[in-house]
Amino acid sequence: MKNWMKMVSIAALTGMLGMAQAAEAPAFTLTDTNGNEHSLSDFKGKVVVLEWFNHGCPFVVKHYTEGHMQALQQTYTDKGVVWLAICSSAEGKQGYESADGHNKTAEAKGTNATAILMDADGKVGRAYDARTTPHMYVIDTEGQLVYQGAIDDKRSTNPADIATSKNYVKAALDAVLAGEEVEVSSTVAYGCTVKY
Repeated sequence: MKNWMKMVSIAALTGMLGMAQAAEAPAFTLTDTNGNEHSLSDFKGKVVVLEWFNHGCPFVVKHYTEGHMQALQQTYTDKGVVWLAICSSAEGKQGYESADGHNKTAEAKGTNATAILMDADGKVGRAYDARTTPHMYVIDTEGQLVYQGAIDDKRSTNPADIATSKNYVKAALDAVLAGEEVEVSSTVAYGCTVKY
């Protein structure tokens, strides 16, 4: 009985991972910090990264303090990838800023995202089940969600760990851009909870 239950659990997990690999990314429309609307459908035929962030979170600080996230953004936007940074912090909670505040922070940090999108009511965050900052998603040219989860495999707030970590987002993007299958399609994201 135990072996049968174990087999059912493994089959269910395999099925869920397969679904994550082939699932269509939920449609959304959000306004950026300059007042422009962006819909996921606007980027049909493009590879898209969704990055949930909160600059008050030490796990986000880890990736921004020495320019690692900014460099990653630049590398892939230079290759035609659309990089959308999303803040789902509710008004009055950590990470929430006005549009002007987000722009000032982005300028100070040298952010290279295509756009910074505001999701203060949390609708898009909940649609994607974004749980942490950072929480990362890669969407292929067909609108399929091919990666979701942690940015890398080092669950720490120490920027020094980045050099020896496996960056899942980079690996997924390199595979998609090369027309190959993404080897790791889902991981458990780490970081601060999204402040809905």
